[in-house]
Amino acid sequence: MKLFDVVPCTNQLGEGVQWNHQDGCFWWTDILSAKLYRYYLNDKHLTHWDLPERLCCFAFAKHDARILAAFESGFAWFTPESGAVEWIAKPEAHIQGNRSNDGRCDRQGRFWMGSIVEQRHSEEQGAGLYSLDKDYSITQHFSGLMISNALCWSPDSRKLYHADSPTHSIRVYDFDAASGDLSNPQIFAHTDLGVEPDGACVDAEGYVWNAQWGGSQVVRYAPDGSKNLVLNMPVTQPTCVAFGGEQLNLLAVTSARVGLSDDALAQQPQAGSLFIFATPYAGLTESWFG
Repeated sequence: MKLFDVVPCTNQLGEGVQWNHQDGCFWWTDILSAKLYRYYLNDKHLTHWDLPERLCCFAFAKHDARILAAFESGFAWFTPESGAVEWIAKPEAHIQGNRSNDGRCDRQGRFWMGSIVEQRHSEEQGAGLYSLDKDYSITQHFSGLMISNALCWSPDSRKLYHADSPTHSIRVYDFDAASGDLSNPQIFAHTDLGVEPDGACVDAEGYVWNAQWGGSQVVRYAPDGSKNLVLNMPVTQPTCVAFGGEQLNLLAVTSARVGLSDDALAQQPQAGSLFIFATPYAGLTESWFG
């Protein structure tokens, strides 16, 4: 794989990257800086919007020009041009110290969001995994998590992948596409001590690509959980991955600067950039809400 492009956006915590097949852009968020980014691949034009609250993940909608956002405190419709926010629900408003984290849509049009325990206030405090249906009903699938991440589905929608990052493992579940129910949890893959699974996606062959925080790498896993390849990164904190481009063969990788010392930043000056790699693989079109 060859490095195709680098967008020097110096994100504190770049996350949630995805390809919009209608406008030909990669979109992502810098959670800690409360900014939404859009990068036109053809002319390399970068736009960003300042946000009223930290945006943790988001989805595009099939029948609405607005963005379905998971801000730090919950779900809302968001219009970038005007900054208008229309709140839908705040499923963890009662849990002090939690915020939204990783999320995306399944192929049935539900928007899934997992949360994070950002500041612990009690031993019982935990994060969760939720899905928002087209009628705005919310289902909680998991509780007792620490950092929900790596959410993605197999091409046939029969498997869901998910990680609670501090456990250093990715789990796979049987997924009922009609109901959204999960069952039969199994360990899919482990990461090394000090390396946590972050954002993930699945390619057209059903292989799982996972950005690994603290590991300076993106790993491609076969459907049986074995390592297929390792993409070494020039930064220690890659955060999320997505395929895009006209042929869906370009792999975008967000990264983070947060927590790095001055010495570490001197050694990895591109930390916080968006990296785009040309690959011999093809991704899947991102699913939208509705």
